[in-house]
Amino acid sequence: MRNESIIYGLFSDIAEKDDRILAVYLNGSRTNKNVPRDIFQDYDVVFVVTETASFIKDENWPGKFGRILYMQRPDEHPDYPSDKANFYGWLMQFDDGVRIDLHVESAAHAKAHIFDDKLCVILLDKKGILPQIPEATDEDYHVKKPTETQFRACVNEFWWCTNNLAKGLWRGEMPYVQDMANFVVRKELERMLSWKVGVKTDFFVSVGKSAKYLYQWLTAADYQHYLSTYFDGNIENAWNAVISMCDLFEAVTDDNAKELGYSFDRNEPKAARQFLLHVRELPRNAKEIF
Repeated sequence: MRNESIIYGLFSDIAEKDDRILAVYLNGSRTNKNVPRDIFQDYDVVFVVTETASFIKDENWPGKFGRILYMQRPDEHPDYPSDKANFYGWLMQFDDGVRIDLHVESAAHAKAHIFDDKLCVILLDKKGILPQIPEATDEDYHVKKPTETQFRACVNEFWWCTNNLAKGLWRGEMPYVQDMANFVVRKELERMLSWKVGVKTDFFVSVGKSAKYLYQWLTAADYQHYLSTYFDGNIENAWNAVISMCDLFEAVTDDNAKELGYSFDRNEPKAARQFLLHVRELPRNAKEIF
């Protein structure tokens, strides 16, 4: 597997030999000093160019970076918007394990947007076309302190949507339950747990995409509790996980409310939990809920 110095050397060599390439910059996890290094980190690299069309047309261009195992061209997807004249990408997995997310970008677009992501490092600027940029930082991704209104909205959304989990589980509609649990209810739990981390760190860290770095900041017990909220396709296991999710959310909500000095409607969690537990015991042939 090629190491970082070899890959950076490859970027520079390709850029230096091609007059169409004006500059090269890097963003993503490799520019973030707070992200743990591992063998799966990809290279998010952008080549600033005079024009993008000739690169897009050249089927051999991606192969300059190595032997491609498989690849995606996201800007060719029919359902997603794209601006090929200014920004175009190839996501490439190579046969030695290296992954490169490569983009070509027009000079005008780069000058206008290079400050959009503070996790950015300029590797090469052949003609000094890019502006001076500050040291890379993940501050834009730090957990943000919620307002009291945002806090209450999170609490309300979590408990209200347990209603959907209850009816989905009673009906045995596991695909719906999984979708509702992971893309709606869990997102509120992630948000509440992230605020717990924020309180602990004075809102000075990032918990990563999908809150994947929660384990770094939560206690081992809280993190294991969080993992227990995931479930398989078994209805009984799902019920247990949903109750576990409620237990964790309720405990963390109370802690955060005390630390932040916020109040919320404490009748909502009680009523929602009672409804959830009632539906769990409701016979499958029931004609009425109550």
